[in-house]
Amino acid sequence: MLGKINQHEELRQLKLRNAAAISKPAGSFNEILQSRIDKKEELQFSRHAAERVNQRGIEMSDSFIQDLQSAVEKARSKGAKDVVIISDRGAFIVNVPNNTVVTTMSGSEMKENIFTNIDSAVLL
Repeated sequence: MLGKINQHEELRQLKLRNAAAISKPAGSFNEILQSRIDKKEELQFSRHAAERVNQRGIEMSDSFIQDLQSAVEKARSKGAKDVVIISDRGAFIVNVPNNTVVTTMSGSEMKENIFTNIDSAVLL
């Protein structure tokens, strides 16, 4: 139960950070541009993916999110557009240009599943 509370808190913090980035007052063009670039570099979770993480009880931590981000950067350097990142925690489908996890599934759900519209895979 504690794990689900921690996950819920992590997702809540992720949403708060995203909301704070959006609600910043307008600054100079360079400041706005840099904030957009910085935001794009952070791995985002779509609403759907965040719900799936919570529903499926996938444990997320700052270090694991950093591992996902590193995997996305490696895929980006090879020209990937849509990648599946497979780890012991599950599979994460990421749209690389938008730096966004679009869905996820637990390890037990991966069996006998077919990943479509994916051009790359990264194993963690």
